[in-house]
Amino acid sequence: MKSRPSLKDVAKEAGVSTATISRHLNGSLDLPEPTRARIEAAVSKLRYHPNPHARRLSLGRSDTIALILPDIGNPFFAKLAAAIEKAAEIHNSMVLLHATFNKSDREMAALRRAAQNQVDGVIFITNRAPEAQVAQALNEFARAVILDEDVPGGNLPRVLCDNGLGGVLAGRHLRSAGHSHVAYFCGGVDLHSTQTRLAGLRSGLAHNGDPAIEPTLFVGDHSPTSGRALAEQFLNTATHETAIFSGSDELTVGILEVFKERGVRVPDDFSIISFDDARSLHLFAPAITSVRQPVGRLGERAVEILFSDAWNEPGFKALTERMPVTLIERSSVSNPAKNKKRPDPGP
Repeated sequence: MKSRPSLKDVAKEAGVSTATISRHLNGSLDLPEPTRARIEAAVSKLRYHPNPHARRLSLGRSDTIALILPDIGNPFFAKLAAAIEKAAEIHNSMVLLHATFNKSDREMAALRRAAQNQVDGVIFITNRAPEAQVAQALNEFARAVILDEDVPGGNLPRVLCDNGLGGVLAGRHLRSAGHSHVAYFCGGVDLHSTQTRLAGLRSGLAHNGDPAIEPTLFVGDHSPTSGRALAEQFLNTATHETAIFSGSDELTVGILEVFKERGVRVPDDFSIISFDDARSLHLFAPAITSVRQPVGRLGERAVEILFSDAWNEPGFKALTERMPVTLIERSSVSNPAKNKKRPDPGP
């Protein structure tokens, strides 16, 4: 196959330097008419087409941003990615997607690739507590935004949902329905979101100035598989708990699968509130009460910050924005005094 003509080939044909060709093609050099004619004739003869990526890099931009996230198969992250793609289009930028599966080596590899590609910025999402080297790599980018889950040590703007408010709303709703003994299914005690939601849950469950009964923690990761394992553990060990606050829709899916297999009824046996509302929880039977994250707005705001003109302003990298959440009341919470029976814990 015949090789593609290079800038050097055009320069040789036109009898000028490669720098002259490059500056002429990007419009930064005014040349005499005979020289321009020779260059245009050489370009036409050789059928030369400039490399758009190289041309953008020569102008100090790539028109691309890197989106690094745990799992595109997760509906929450898929919706985030879609919102980021749509917002990036407004800035004439394409999104390079890297799925890490929550693995340290893949997070680092994605950050290295983003640096090699000289992207205009990075939006970083993790579902774990990353090592210091991840924060260090992020800090080396001129523009990067931490989205959804905090990264300790990252000297960068953050866009998070108001996890504390989410816990408060869930706790208040359960308390008003008569629940005081609550299990919290979470995705890791070392996650900032877990601890912030837990603090909010305690506050929401508190009654008339009295502290809440400490929620029982069931710790795994944000996946249906973990939800299943934690649900089995819960059913085999639960004593006084009458309700569950689930830290994600993915956990909730696993919980409900086990409940169905074990004949556990929601809300007759246990009430449940799920965090995210990224899945179609209104179609479940019963419809699941949720703390809804503004997924689309989270993604849009991350892109707005990435392309902001304020990066050189003092304190901009210390920016932390928390998007408000809302409680969506459905049918999965009821008064525990109305429960007809508690489930058989099984063998």
